[in-house]
Amino acid sequence: MRPETPALIWDAKCAADAILRFVDGMVRSEFNDDLLVRSAVERQFEILGESLKRLRSSAPGAAAEIPDIHRIIAMRNVIAHEYGEIDYSILWAVITTRLEDLRSRLDELLRKHGG
Repeated sequence: MRPETPALIWDAKCAADAILRFVDGMVRSEFNDDLLVRSAVERQFEILGESLKRLRSSAPGAAAEIPDIHRIIAMRNVIAHEYGEIDYSILWAVITTRLEDLRSRLDELLRKHGG
């Protein structure tokens, strides 16, 4: 394991935590109508995807333990490079159905990899 592995996992976890805090108590229509929150969520998804992209390069074994890592990285690429094409219903679905599980998995990886 490379020394940056725990830091990359930590960055991803912090981004997931931030997203969940930003939307806490919101419903989808509030999210859709709030440019500030959507912008903040987009930025945290970029950080999440970028940290996992770097993790995949530097610690492929650890990265392989993250379900759908390729999809997370692909979503980051869409947000960063195709910003006019962001489908907020997809972001909301990820936030409400997948992000908590990812956050828990990142917690497990931090414990396992010394974070």
